[in-house]
Amino acid sequence: MDLLTLFGLAAVTAMLVCYALETRSPWWTLAFAVACLMGSAYGFLQGAWPFGLVELVWSGVALRKWLGLHAAPAPHA
Repeated sequence: MDLLTLFGLAAVTAMLVCYALETRSPWWTLAFAVACLMGSAYGFLQGAWPFGLVELVWSGVALRKWLGLHAAPAPHA
């Protein structure tokens, strides 16, 4: 397994973990956006530009979601 493949595996694994933990904290949503950027970079680097493009869009969607969550006031108990 070469370094590019390992990077892709790490990116997709990070995406999965962050997505699973998103409901625990808005910071997981931000981490998901970063992981999507990593996935996008992997896609472009390995020559699968459609994958890279879709992951870039997902990163933007997740970042926008995080900005909305981060700006929202915390609920009171």
